[in-house]
Amino acid sequence: MTTMLSVEGLSKTFTLHTQGGVRIPVFAGLDLAVAAGECVVLNGPSGAGKSTLLRAMYANVLPDAGAVRVRHQGRMVDLARAGSRAVLQVRRRTLGYVSQFLSVIPRVPTLDVVAEPLLRQGVARAEARDRAADLLARLNVPERLWALAPATFSGGEQQRVNIARGLIAPMPVLLLDEPTASLDAANRDVVVALIAEAKARGAAVVGIFHDAPTRDRVADRLFDLVSAKAA
Repeated sequence: MTTMLSVEGLSKTFTLHTQGGVRIPVFAGLDLAVAAGECVVLNGPSGAGKSTLLRAMYANVLPDAGAVRVRHQGRMVDLARAGSRAVLQVRRRTLGYVSQFLSVIPRVPTLDVVAEPLLRQGVARAEARDRAADLLARLNVPERLWALAPATFSGGEQQRVNIARGLIAPMPVLLLDEPTASLDAANRDVVVALIAEAKARGAAVVGIFHDAPTRDRVADRLFDLVSAKAA
């Protein structure tokens, strides 16, 4: 099977400069490979480093050592060493990310917030907005909200907008940070179906799911950070 994402010898320690330079090791020497069509769920208690690892995979956190390799346009790119322009290109075409919190430009309508990743890829505006509308409807975001900016939406509504934005473009690699945390059962089912569809088209998925039933439905395997750090 084709490896789409791998971390090799990945290490990270945070230094608390405001507290006398205290050093907090997060993980060291992690190795993980994720194949096309596979969902790997990061597992471990709070503080084990799951979110830090996911952010390192997205190049939001710079590791102290090791590599984060993503298969981008036929070649493996090490995001731990890539320049900012290369990172942006990988994010635009290859690497999707759904964070826990929606962060968007104020006053931009929800429909345009969701359509924006497609516009970055060169999709025509009308088609991008149509696809955004379809996904928002599927995620049960009321049509009356589509023309409004999502800043005033409820937490669950914002999370569904966040999911729609993160999943609208058919990215080869998807990183999901607790995408179902604020959702009811019906909308969790929609997200599970969207993840299954992404896997079926060959996407490699890495996620954090604190809801055990949802985790069990989406995971092909678990990557336990406690065991990995002890190895």
